[in-house]
Amino acid sequence: MSSMTKDNCQISNNNINNYGEIEAPADYETAVKACGFGRFNILLLMVALPAVMATIIETAVVSYILPSAECDLNLDLLDKGILNAITYCGMIISAIGWGYLADIKGRKNLLIVGFLLDVVCVICGALSQSRTQLMIAKFFGGFVMCGPFAVLMSYLSEFHGTHYRARIMMIIGVMFSMGSIMLPVLALTILPNDWNFDILNMNFVPWKIYLAVCGLPSLLSGILLCFFPESPRFLMSQGRNNEALKAFRTMYYLNTGKLRDTYPVKNLINEVKQKEVADNMSVATIETLVIEADRQTNLEASNNNIGDVKLTKAPNAFRVLCFKPYLSLCFRVCLMQFFILLGQNTIRLWLPQLFASLNEYQQISNETTSMCTILEYSVNKTQLLKNPTDECTVIITPSTYSNNIIVACAGFVTYLVAGSLINAVGNKRIQVIGLSIAGTSGLALYWSSSAIATLILTSLYASLGSMSATSSIGTSVNLFPTSLRTLIVSLAMMIGRMGSILGNVLFPIFMSLGCVPPFVMVGVVMYLGCLIAAFLPSTNKLDLK
Repeated sequence: MSSMTKDNCQISNNNINNYGEIEAPADYETAVKACGFGRFNILLLMVALPAVMATIIETAVVSYILPSAECDLNLDLLDKGILNAITYCGMIISAIGWGYLADIKGRKNLLIVGFLLDVVCVICGALSQSRTQLMIAKFFGGFVMCGPFAVLMSYLSEFHGTHYRARIMMIIGVMFSMGSIMLPVLALTILPNDWNFDILNMNFVPWKIYLAVCGLPSLLSGILLCFFPESPRFLMSQGRNNEALKAFRTMYYLNTGKLRDTYPVKNLINEVKQKEVADNMSVATIETLVIEADRQTNLEASNNNIGDVKLTKAPNAFRVLCFKPYLSLCFRVCLMQFFILLGQNTIRLWLPQLFASLNEYQQISNETTSMCTILEYSVNKTQLLKNPTDECTVIITPSTYSNNIIVACAGFVTYLVAGSLINAVGNKRIQVIGLSIAGTSGLALYWSSSAIATLILTSLYASLGSMSATSSIGTSVNLFPTSLRTLIVSLAMMIGRMGSILGNVLFPIFMSLGCVPPFVMVGVVMYLGCLIAAFLPSTNKLDLK
């Protein structure tokens, strides 16, 4: 299999006829390289921008409406934590189903259906008249968005060759940051208004309009993706070579301006048999894979234990993970992702509420204060909501969300800096440094005594935590062979989302216990993630397996 791929990747001049056509059946990399880079790729990236934004919006939009909706929906701190976490519950439950559909139905169809279904969930959320209705809408929003969230990266990368793929991933990272910036900008524009009107006996206020507007990227993505072809990589893997050739010719036509018939690749290799071999990997192949991985990670002792694995049947990926050296690596990688996302997504989703409370307190008392005072103020206000005789009031001004814009911009800058330094410093080192600084910033919030100090510390925590979470996926992927990478990423993300749920539920509970527990939680988990990252094998000079 490897020799076949190699032969097709390195097509000699003997395989090109006098008309510049490639006579031998071409593999995917050869075919996509022949398409070049041009208008098709630019148009695809333009459509990718709202699509990437939609995936970010689904997980974070509810955190921006909580300060405005707390009176309308009578939300206490635990309700807010559940609303922040409920989207991830839907994602976890639907992850396996979406993964199966992506392999059967294709990338494009899943993306279109997922984004359009998300529009329905967003509309239901905007029409919510109670917290239960909003929770149900956000749960199903996470349920349907899990598919596009996971498949979008694959779809975009599969239209680019190896020369451009790494750059495309960096551009996508920038798009994620742009989505994080767009949320507070829209919040600053819409939420401070005093709109209040009824339609069909349903009351509409700014936070409901904000939810509805945030569904536009999903609607735009679902419509525009209809005009793009299915991933040629997926089509080839399904043996649908004629459709894949049609997609390649469309890319070639738009990129070069030449007629589709002049596309130099006339035949594609048949990958169906290769896929069957990969799905039913032989015992000898697995043993070779384990030995090679052991050599790469300097685990020489495991060579003597291969006989103990007893691979008497064609093993699947789950079975391989149950033996050395992958069992230990898998456990550490998933645990690391659990700790990182527990801390990072807790702070990320609670920041709008904390900054809103900070702004509200300053409007009332006309003075700056510490984070401990803000937490105490938030807890006391929640207690007042339980008394029906007390009037609930919210103070929302443009400055309520200005700090969130600064934090989002800090994340944008962090990704740019990390992207330029990662080759020189190394993925693992950047990750360890980022997690240690984030952990220190989380603990230091306890001593934060001014709005400026709070802004700096939360910016450091959120941006470095996000960068480390992304970096940890890159590190994890390089530690495992190709046949296990998708499974490892899926497991790590699932465990990480469990951490996000736990963190968002525990944070308000710890807030009610006092000032120390919530900041100890978000600081310590980052240190634990840093400790695990430090003892993982280095992937700097490790060959991609």
